[in-house]
Amino acid sequence: MSPAEIDEGTPVSVKIRERLKAARKRFNANDNIADFIEPGDLEKMLDEVTLKMQGVLDSLVIDTDNDHNTSDTARRVAKMYVNEVFNGRYVKGPSITEFPNAEHLNELMIVGPITVRSACSHHFCPVIGKIWIGVLPNERTNVIGLSKYARIAEWIMNRPQIQEEAVIQLADLIQEKTQPDGLAIVMEASHFCMAWRGVKDMDSKMINSVMRGAFLKDPNLRREFLSLIPR
Repeated sequence: MSPAEIDEGTPVSVKIRERLKAARKRFNANDNIADFIEPGDLEKMLDEVTLKMQGVLDSLVIDTDNDHNTSDTARRVAKMYVNEVFNGRYVKGPSITEFPNAEHLNELMIVGPITVRSACSHHFCPVIGKIWIGVLPNERTNVIGLSKYARIAEWIMNRPQIQEEAVIQLADLIQEKTQPDGLAIVMEASHFCMAWRGVKDMDSKMINSVMRGAFLKDPNLRREFLSLIPR
């Protein structure tokens, strides 16, 4: 068998994994690996996930040949994972235009609530909630459009992860893009791994926050931000 034939028969997931390992890059559930995805890879990944998802359905003893409700479920699930709910792993971040702070704005700005959807990396159950972002700019801070905060949040959240790490990733990216004097993020979410399974508590929510710069040092600013969040 020629090298070309061997390469053709190698699953695309194996090829991507080999590129990551060669570059000594991490590929945890909440990592973005877009730099290692080549043109056509995602289409092949769809086929591979479809095949393996069909195996899961077969192992669950579901007759997808005769059950009209599940006849195309494997493909639908593959599309959902690759193109939608885990898409933040496989595509590059949204284009963000940054503007200089021409008016030297230095007052607290709050964006939110931004509705976010993710999935826990423990059970792949939905995590659905809201985020509030507080920014204290300075004259050197880059200004980005309000809609960009939502696009950044969506890109970060569209990965399997835990809420605590997701908020830190989001804070890191906004800090890098805007360089404010202070940054605060609060996330409140329902976790279906608690509501749908396990203890089956429908009302429980998780709230966590990240405070940086002036929000960490100035308790009055922190109180102002938290008091202005409409909850």
